[in-house]
Amino acid sequence: MATTVTSNLDEQTREIIKSTVPVLAEHGETITTHFYKRLFEDHPELKHTFNMTHQKEGKQPRALANAVYAAAQNIDDLTAIIPAADTIAEKHVSLNIQPEHYPIVGEYLLKAIKEVLGDAVDAQILDAWDKGYREIADVFITMEKKKYETSAWTGYRNFTVTHKVKESSEITSFYLEPEDGNSLPFYRPGQYIGLKADIPHYPYTQLRQYSISDEPGQSYIRISVKKEDGTEELPAGLVSTWLHNEVKEGDVLPLSAPAGDFYLNETSDRPVVLLSGGVGLTPLMSMYKQCTDKDVYFIHAARNGDVHGLKEEMKGDQCYIIYEKPSEQDRNSEAYDKAGYIDLDWLRTTVPKDADFYFCGPEGFMRAVKEALQEWEVPEAQINYEFFGPAGTI
Repeated sequence: MATTVTSNLDEQTREIIKSTVPVLAEHGETITTHFYKRLFEDHPELKHTFNMTHQKEGKQPRALANAVYAAAQNIDDLTAIIPAADTIAEKHVSLNIQPEHYPIVGEYLLKAIKEVLGDAVDAQILDAWDKGYREIADVFITMEKKKYETSAWTGYRNFTVTHKVKESSEITSFYLEPEDGNSLPFYRPGQYIGLKADIPHYPYTQLRQYSISDEPGQSYIRISVKKEDGTEELPAGLVSTWLHNEVKEGDVLPLSAPAGDFYLNETSDRPVVLLSGGVGLTPLMSMYKQCTDKDVYFIHAARNGDVHGLKEEMKGDQCYIIYEKPSEQDRNSEAYDKAGYIDLDWLRTTVPKDADFYFCGPEGFMRAVKEALQEWEVPEAQINYEFFGPAGTI
């Protein structure tokens, strides 16, 4: 049953907030960038919670700006933001966000609005946004409370790295078993765990979310991590490089419980089509292995065979591999089905239209797949996808 949210704000407050929508559309990202700058200056301890790579890349400020804009647009009836809010709440639970964090965020968001917009913002507007923010925060706090109550465990649980397996030139798998020897709970194929990394010589704890790349019911959780490139100042692959280069079998890693709203709908009778790009295959591999009684198609796109991870686990007549630029070795071994890219003409002849589609990968890949499915007029209810990192738009 869909969640509904009835506004407790008076009409004047709601009208003032709605009047700021054009300003948020123009200046929202500037406001949220300034918000994070001020927040971290005064509360550097929060750098232990936020992904600083996403800050540097601008992903987190952009995502927050989009969320604030959507809330302002729908302040009369916040029901419209519930699907997006549910995705964010899943990530918050994975990061162990607590109710006491929300007043701090609210304080600095109001400061940023005033400091960026100056005299264009008076006391009446700030008061309206203070009330509006508290109402929006209550939506998240309520949602997250329910999720914590049903979570397999709260906080972090220690896991031992029992196996470390190099899957490709870029991807390595880590097999993680509970240090306490107790069993693992069931999780939904497609969900992720949160990993807490305390990296030597780096001042802040780093929290990252990694999709579980194997099916439920095992004695372990497996994550398959791509080693990312970055800069000397703040490598995009700070945690992934540490995992690849420093973490070894026998080490202990703290994990939060499986979470996420991108998972296989096991009650549907439709065929399943899985489309992945690069390391985006990790949640889809978990789904694929669970589809034992379904008509399933698995299509994976990679630059070439050298970077294609978990390839030995893609077995079946309805598995298709697409390499953008096949190497000579790929061509000699005939290890792929198509050179180039996934396109609609090829999809039409390969998979059924009346199917549940799941896709994950780089933003450009996801945009191309979604546009192809929309052009094919696949119903929106049958299109499912997940962003790695802060939610974006495609």
